[in-house]
Amino acid sequence: MRLKSGPLLAVALAALPLSGCVAPTGPVEVTRFHLPDTAMLRGTVSVEAAPGMDPGSLELRTFQGAVARELQRVGYRETPGAGAQVAEVRLERRTYRPDRSRSPVSVGLGGATGSYGSGVGVGLGIDLSGPPPEVTETRLGVMIRDRATRAVLWEGRAAFVVKATSPLATTDLGAAQMATALFRGFPGNSGETILVKPDQP
Repeated sequence: MRLKSGPLLAVALAALPLSGCVAPTGPVEVTRFHLPDTAMLRGTVSVEAAPGMDPGSLELRTFQGAVARELQRVGYRETPGAGAQVAEVRLERRTYRPDRSRSPVSVGLGGATGSYGSGVGVGLGIDLSGPPPEVTETRLGVMIRDRATRAVLWEGRAAFVVKATSPLATTDLGAAQMATALFRGFPGNSGETILVKPDQP
């Protein structure tokens, strides 16, 4: 299942390159889905690469390790290759330079810069801040299945955008932050999308 960007992440991403004092971190957008009966979300689990992912990828294995630590924190016992449940981990990551949401040159009335204004005269506003900084976008998906029936018991998706120069753009730090956010309040409210600040306790 391909992870899709939600409206909350779009708002966070739009604001990222436009602020003059952007923090080096961004919120983690988290969505969880699960069956009404959550009592089965316990016991032994194996953390594995999702179908289509490269199980030998060092980056993916770093995220798998972070997921495994969080699963143990919420009460699971990890038994590689032999868990009654399987946590399939999917990862997507890219670095790019986002487009600005406004024109670098704008004209307004009454000396105002922008498309709207009032008064007499014409004002010219020129954006001299240069191109927006590159950002790194990471998407993490975890699907917990019953090993015997392959039924999906829980699914979580997390999306995280930070400036490419942020320490959290590195694999180790980013994996820990995303996994912590994804399993915060496990199993979560099914179908609800929330934003979790990386430094939120």
